[in-house]
Amino acid sequence: MRDLIALSGKQYAGKDLLADLLLKELPEFRKSPLAGAIKSEFAYLYHLTPQDVEAEKSKYRTGLIALGQRRRQQEPDYWIRRVMMHTGPKIISDIRLQREYDFFKTRRALMIRVEADRDVRASRGTLTAENDPTECELDTVSGWDLVIVNNGSLEDLAAAVPNIVTLVTKG
Repeated sequence: MRDLIALSGKQYAGKDLLADLLLKELPEFRKSPLAGAIKSEFAYLYHLTPQDVEAEKSKYRTGLIALGQRRRQQEPDYWIRRVMMHTGPKIISDIRLQREYDFFKTRRALMIRVEADRDVRASRGTLTAENDPTECELDTVSGWDLVIVNNGSLEDLAAAVPNIVTLVTKG
């Protein structure tokens, strides 16, 4: 059985939604987004709550990206190290950079890319910083264990879950 699942995709592709669906079937797993660590630190630095940051994510996205990059410049694996401190099986719901991809791939994570057309993603939320490396650096990676196209309904996305569970449990 694999104990790491890594999800990648652009903003509003459905990564967190897929992670939440997986948690219902894999309750021993914990959702450990890299962005969660960034949002937590951002909230602390700017005297906000993590809920404030989450509620207005598009408003703070530029600052979150800047903080993420600043910490990576100081220590390339800073955010990875933060989420890997948690013990037990994990779903990393938001890998966005080649270094993150390489890290989780070498640890035998199940590597899943969630894709959705731009117009579909735009209908789900405000798209910002679309040319930032955190949005496009993994666009050309072809070594995913599974690619899920999420242009449809919640039921369509949920239909992918049994296959993922099988891949996780068979390792």
